[in-house]
Amino acid sequence: MSFLNVFHALANDRRMQILGWLKDPRSHFQPQIDGCLVKDGVCALLIAEKLGVSQPTLSEHMRILVQSGLVQTKRIKKWTFYKRNEPAIRKMKKHLMAEV
Repeated sequence: MSFLNVFHALANDRRMQILGWLKDPRSHFQPQIDGCLVKDGVCALLIAEKLGVSQPTLSEHMRILVQSGLVQTKRIKKWTFYKRNEPAIRKMKKHLMAEV
Protein backbone atom coordinates (compact mmCIF):
# COMPACT_ATOMS: atom_id res chain seq x y z
CA MET A 1 0.00 0.00 0.00
CA SER A 2 1.56 3.24 -1.16
CA PHE A 3 0.74 6.39 0.80
CA LEU A 4 0.74 8.32 -2.46
CA ASN A 5 -1.99 6.03 -3.85
CA VAL A 6 -3.96 6.23 -0.60
CA PHE A 7 -3.83 10.03 -0.49
CA HIS A 8 -4.81 10.20 -4.17
CA ALA A 9 -7.80 7.95 -3.44
CA LEU A 10 -8.85 9.98 -0.39
CA ALA A 11 -8.47 13.34 -2.14
CA ASN A 12 -11.82 12.94 -3.91
CA ASP A 13 -15.16 13.61 -2.20
CA ARG A 14 -16.98 10.92 -4.16
CA ARG A 15 -14.42 8.24 -3.26
CA MET A 16 -14.65 9.31 0.39
CA GLN A 17 -18.43 9.00 0.13
CA ILE A 18 -18.12 5.49 -1.32
CA LEU A 19 -15.76 4.46 1.50
CA GLY A 20 -18.27 5.79 4.03
CA TRP A 21 -21.13 3.85 2.45
CA LEU A 22 -19.05 0.66 2.32
CA LYS A 23 -18.25 1.01 6.03
CA ASP A 24 -21.90 0.16 6.81
CA PRO A 25 -23.36 -1.24 3.59
CA ARG A 26 -26.61 -2.49 5.16
CA SER A 27 -27.52 1.10 6.10
CA HIS A 28 -26.79 2.48 2.64
CA PHE A 29 -27.78 -0.21 0.13
CA GLN A 30 -30.77 -2.44 -0.51
CA PRO A 31 -30.32 -6.21 -0.23
CA GLN A 32 -28.82 -7.79 -3.35
CA ILE A 33 -29.97 -10.84 -5.28
CA ASP A 34 -26.42 -12.19 -5.47
CA GLY A 35 -23.85 -11.73 -2.74
CA CYS A 36 -24.05 -10.60 0.87
CA LEU A 37 -23.56 -6.84 1.31
CA VAL A 38 -21.15 -7.41 4.22
CA LYS A 39 -19.37 -10.64 3.30
CA ASP A 40 -19.11 -10.20 -0.48
CA GLY A 41 -19.39 -6.45 -0.87
CA VAL A 42 -21.74 -4.15 -2.75
CA CYS A 43 -22.50 -4.61 -6.44
CA ALA A 44 -20.98 -1.90 -8.63
CA LEU A 45 -24.38 -1.18 -10.15
CA LEU A 46 -25.83 -0.24 -6.76
CA ILE A 47 -22.88 2.04 -5.99
CA ALA A 48 -23.11 3.77 -9.38
CA GLU A 49 -26.86 4.26 -8.97
CA LYS A 50 -26.53 5.71 -5.46
CA LEU A 51 -23.64 7.95 -6.51
CA GLY A 52 -25.55 9.09 -9.60
CA VAL A 53 -22.76 8.33 -12.05
CA SER A 54 -22.31 6.17 -15.12
CA GLN A 55 -20.72 2.73 -14.91
CA PRO A 56 -17.45 3.92 -16.57
CA THR A 57 -17.17 6.82 -14.09
CA LEU A 58 -17.72 4.48 -11.16
CA SER A 59 -15.19 2.03 -12.59
CA GLU A 60 -12.55 4.76 -12.56
CA HIS A 61 -13.30 5.69 -8.95
CA MET A 62 -13.22 2.03 -7.91
CA ARG A 63 -10.01 1.37 -9.84
CA ILE A 64 -8.31 4.10 -7.81
CA LEU A 65 -9.72 2.78 -4.52
CA VAL A 66 -8.65 -0.79 -5.34
CA GLN A 67 -5.20 0.36 -6.50
CA SER A 68 -4.77 2.18 -3.19
CA GLY A 69 -5.55 -1.02 -1.29
CA LEU A 70 -8.49 0.52 0.56
CA VAL A 71 -11.08 -1.57 -1.29
CA GLN A 72 -11.22 -5.20 -2.44
CA THR A 73 -13.13 -6.71 -5.35
CA LYS A 74 -14.97 -9.97 -5.77
CA ARG A 75 -16.58 -11.36 -8.91
CA ILE A 76 -19.89 -13.19 -8.61
CA LYS A 77 -21.34 -14.34 -11.90
CA LYS A 78 -20.88 -11.36 -14.25
CA TRP A 79 -20.96 -8.74 -11.48
CA THR A 80 -18.19 -7.02 -9.55
CA PHE A 81 -18.67 -6.45 -5.83
CA TYR A 82 -16.66 -4.04 -3.68
CA LYS A 83 -15.95 -3.94 0.04
CA ARG A 84 -13.55 -2.09 2.29
CA ASN A 85 -10.21 -3.73 3.02
CA GLU A 86 -10.41 -3.22 6.79
CA PRO A 87 -7.02 -4.82 7.66
CA ALA A 88 -5.26 -2.56 5.15
CA ILE A 89 -7.16 0.51 6.39
CA ARG A 90 -6.16 -0.25 10.00
CA LYS A 91 -2.54 -0.77 8.95
CA MET A 92 -2.53 2.50 6.99
CA LYS A 93 -4.03 4.42 9.96
CA LYS A 94 -1.49 2.92 12.37
CA HIS A 95 1.43 3.68 10.08
CA LEU A 96 0.21 7.22 9.44
CA MET A 97 -0.20 7.93 13.15
CA ALA A 98 3.34 6.68 13.80
CA GLU A 99 4.76 8.95 11.09
CA VAL A 100 2.89 12.17 11.86
